[in-house]
Amino acid sequence: MTLIMKPKCERCGNGLAQEGEAYICSYECTFCPDCTEAMESLCPNCGGELLRRPRRLEAPAVA
Repeated sequence: MTLIMKPKCERCGNGLAQEGEAYICSYECTFCPDCTEAMESLCPNCGGELLRRPRRLEAPAVA
């Protein structure tokens, strides 16, 4: 299963670059750093912890 790289913050609507900093919960709710800090790293949708979203490589690794 592939991680969905959402293009904008779900709270403020600001754009998020694929290679930029963003935070997600286990359900892939996505937020910018400023909103994450304002929400004390807790997802307002599920109450889960918000962690830094991993960056995607240009090409997937061959398994």
